[in-house]
Amino acid sequence: MRKLKVMDLAEDIGGGRYRLAAGLEDTLRRMGERGDIVRLMQRELSARRLDRAGVEQVVSTNLSEPIVGRVIHRGFSDEHRDRHFLMIDGTDGRVHYVDVGRGDGTPGVPEGATVRIEPKRLSATQADRTVAAIAHANGGRYSVDLHLAHDPNASEAFATSHVRRLEAMRRDGNGPERLPDGSWAVADNHLAKAEAFAHRQQRNRPVTLSVLSRTPVAELASRDAPTWLDRAIEGSALAPRDVGFGREVRTALAARRQWLIEQRLATGEHGTFRMRDGAVETLRERELRGAAAGLADRFGKPFEPARMGERVEGVIARRVDLESGSYALVERSRDFTLVPWRDVLERNIGKSASGILRSDGINWQFGRGRSGPTIG
Repeated sequence: MRKLKVMDLAEDIGGGRYRLAAGLEDTLRRMGERGDIVRLMQRELSARRLDRAGVEQVVSTNLSEPIVGRVIHRGFSDEHRDRHFLMIDGTDGRVHYVDVGRGDGTPGVPEGATVRIEPKRLSATQADRTVAAIAHANGGRYSVDLHLAHDPNASEAFATSHVRRLEAMRRDGNGPERLPDGSWAVADNHLAKAEAFAHRQQRNRPVTLSVLSRTPVAELASRDAPTWLDRAIEGSALAPRDVGFGREVRTALAARRQWLIEQRLATGEHGTFRMRDGAVETLRERELRGAAAGLADRFGKPFEPARMGERVEGVIARRVDLESGSYALVERSRDFTLVPWRDVLERNIGKSASGILRSDGINWQFGRGRSGPTIG
């Protein structure tokens, strides 16, 4: 009891009697779990010979602020419920244990990759409010036709996105009912159901994970491609601490600035640093042409850059991951091109496709599939 009193979990009320704190059992269980996590973190750091003596270890089961750092380890926090965690060596000089929710909620990333993890804040959306308003005006029914009649300025594609939201809620088991004619029976408490659906989504997928680079940060200093270090330099928002992974990033940032100056992609006079206009685009073009040259040798066809506003037609041959992002390799009869990747292409590899390249990507149309060449 004296031990519990020291831990503020019991109160001495005199006469050898103590009053236990409310929720004592849950508190002790959480403390035990936290101790297990800290021991796990220390074991993983030791296995990788990462000296983080004196570095704070942070257990974040409910992330409140974004984290940028290097992936140390991914594992199960609850195997039966398929919940995962990530250990992150942060630029803030701390080692983080982050609950990332269900395994399918975040992409798989290799150890050593640099990532950004941000907390999600999900709630009922404007789409939910629009559905509720249209249903309220139409006797509790919603459909694409009713949506277009309610809002003549809406496109069919925009209305269809609301149907996808209703489908997701229905699959979750607490959504509206789809009627035989394709319309939806929407309850009066639709917004409350949408809010509950959002909370379940957030519990299963509490964070958003973005892969900044799969390349070790030290190798990015002279990489002839746009890197996340360039975005950090331009934005000036990243302030890595001079300890742990933060020290490695500070060293890489200094080397990157010097390399950009030597490449005449930036200026650094009188203690100031500034990227030249078009520097990032120049780096992107260099990377694309360098990658395309290697692909052309393996593919047996020349590379032809895709130009803004032009129609792109061909067979989606494969995905190509570069430092500046992911691209789709589109095979044509005499050449091939690289265009920004979209996840919808994953299930359409080997199929004919066409679309117009715009600043926000390509709205693809797919034809019948056929086997295209493969690249090892």
